[in-house]
Amino acid sequence: MSLRDFISKQWIDVIDWTEPEDGILAYRYPMQDREIQNGGKLTVRDSQLAVFVNEGKIADAFAPGLYTLNTNTLPILTYLKNWDKKFQSPFKSDVYFFSTRIQTDQHWGTQNPITIRDKEFGAIRLRGFGIYSYHLADAKSFYTKISGTRDIYHVTDLEGQLRNTIIAKMTDAFAASQVPFLDMAANQGALAEKISEQLKPAFTDYGLSLDSFVVENLSLPDELQKVLDQRISMNVLGDMGKFTQYQVAQAIPIAAGNEGGGAVGIGAGLGAGVAMGQAMMDAVKQSTSSSPGGGGAAPAAAGAATSGAASPSTKFCSECGQAIPRSSKFCPECGKPQA
Repeated sequence: MSLRDFISKQWIDVIDWTEPEDGILAYRYPMQDREIQNGGKLTVRDSQLAVFVNEGKIADAFAPGLYTLNTNTLPILTYLKNWDKKFQSPFKSDVYFFSTRIQTDQHWGTQNPITIRDKEFGAIRLRGFGIYSYHLADAKSFYTKISGTRDIYHVTDLEGQLRNTIIAKMTDAFAASQVPFLDMAANQGALAEKISEQLKPAFTDYGLSLDSFVVENLSLPDELQKVLDQRISMNVLGDMGKFTQYQVAQAIPIAAGNEGGGAVGIGAGLGAGVAMGQAMMDAVKQSTSSSPGGGGAAPAAAGAATSGAASPSTKFCSECGQAIPRSSKFCPECGKPQA
């Protein structure tokens, strides 16, 4: 090194860091070709921790405060070259700052549905999403296991690892809870607390502390949700006979609204619909006739079913579906020629 380079080299006598943006967890203070002056000042703010690394090993960690860098505040200096004789010379060391602010509004979610065994429905696929927050609590563990020697480490660099850890712990929690899906969905607060308790040790292992965990939604995939909706509807109806009548009533306006083109197909479809309704009504008739007090309902149901069915002497109009005499060449209702 030339005399000019030596004179121009900047000795660091003040070390501090202010976060230029959100989302930074760790930052290495720029030390290349620069040295720390003996007696220099280290400022660690309330939302920070600092770590000194010498020869690849953590020398010391600093909590918030103002420090004078000498052998009294940094004992590792006594083991550095020339410091055994307490020479008043600069020394080199890596300095890392860590942000301990709470990282809020972190999102988690199941990229793909997770399969669990439900107490009521058997094997089901479940989706969920929510938010969580955490902060860096142990700088030494985080440096050793996560950030390492990188110049800067962002929240986004850790996001995927934490999200996958959350999903794994969710699956374990569901498997151990034996709580039906409907009860889980109705008690998302209690479920979040249970998952949070299982997550905290994993966060601690990374040098982090989990501050909050919220389950915003639990749901089934669309096809399973439709099945669940049908089951809920049937439970609300309570009576299968009434549910059958409801289905038939819903189908009649649809069939009646199919006017115009495709008359043969529509007429055939309507006839098939009426026949299906007949079969359904027969089932209702049998169930009501076998129940106490149902004797009077059976004739009425049979009469209603018979009024909508074709007899051997009648047929259905291929245009409007009206029952007409089998020998008719034209429909008296719509005037459509009949085959």
